[in-house]
Amino acid sequence: MVYLDYSATTKINDEVLDTYVKVSKEYIGNPNSLHSLGVKSREIIDLATNQIKDILNVSNHEVIYTSGASESNNLALKGIALKYKSRGNHIITTPLEHSSVVSPLNYLSKNGFDVDIVELNEDGTINLEHLKSLLNDNTLIVSICLVDSEIGIKQDIKSISEILKDYPKCFFHVDATQAIGKINTDINDIDMISFSAHKFYGPKGIGVLLKKDNIVIEPLIHGGKSTSIYRSGTPTTPLIVSMAKALRLANECINEKNNRIQKLNEILRIKLNSYSKIHINSTDKSIPHILNFSVVGIKPETMLHALESYDIFISTKSACSSNNSLSSSVMALTKNEEYANYSLRISLSDKTTIDEINYFVEKFDECYNKLLLRGE
Repeated sequence: MVYLDYSATTKINDEVLDTYVKVSKEYIGNPNSLHSLGVKSREIIDLATNQIKDILNVSNHEVIYTSGASESNNLALKGIALKYKSRGNHIITTPLEHSSVVSPLNYLSKNGFDVDIVELNEDGTINLEHLKSLLNDNTLIVSICLVDSEIGIKQDIKSISEILKDYPKCFFHVDATQAIGKINTDINDIDMISFSAHKFYGPKGIGVLLKKDNIVIEPLIHGGKSTSIYRSGTPTTPLIVSMAKALRLANECINEKNNRIQKLNEILRIKLNSYSKIHINSTDKSIPHILNFSVVGIKPETMLHALESYDIFISTKSACSSNNSLSSSVMALTKNEEYANYSLRISLSDKTTIDEINYFVEKFDECYNKLLLRGE
């Protein structure tokens, strides 16, 4: 099997799974219980929490455990909007956001909030001058993904943070789901950061919202003591501890891993650029883990299933996107409906091998020529 859909999800690391099993067996107490078993579970959660904060260098943030990045994004956006609605009702975001950001913003727009979309530069980064023109004293939230899930464009978060310093009533939320565990980035100045463990070989069903200590939000889930007053529910000790383990392992030798991924990405780019019907949508601002391209004239799902017959797995776009074949992210970037309708995504990891890339290249060529000949 050649798996090239790591941005959708990753296989849990064997060491992480071992940790999950060990903690499940040895730390059986409810962390909120007062007896010694509960205290033991609470202590190992606290150790995991401190490890996450140390790895990400966010000493001034609270770690709120959630079911995943989708819940984290909803908690951040709705939590701020509901708590601080007296400050303003204006929100700014980008056309590259994940559906778990778009959907809560659509919900808020139906409930008295105004949402503006900032323009993109040709390389996919946001137009900072346009952002400045949109900001006003009524702006409550700016929500911008660090790396988008379809094209892989990394935004200049530091410059955005500097701009927002002139708007002290505005909160900066960053969906870092496609960045944490993959690239080194300073996120210490950001008010709220969302991410999920299953993107970096951790378990599914556990994510985080990092929130600056001085920010108060309205919870989405009420009832019962937990690790945070902002998210009720029995703390999932095995998931929390194994996520911390996965994050530590993902960040080991991260630069060396990325150099390898970059070389694989370049091989793919050179090969794909040789086809007359292919347009590469990822730009020089995209991280090497994601390569988005369009095969004009071949339906994305047709190519996906043709490759699947060779045990090769890629994606048409983000796994959480709507069933509509048009990629809104590619459309926003390229302004080309054909590219948006025919886009595919390859996503790499440090576990991808050169043999896998060579096999993909060989079989992709076969599928490309066969499908073009058949007019599919």
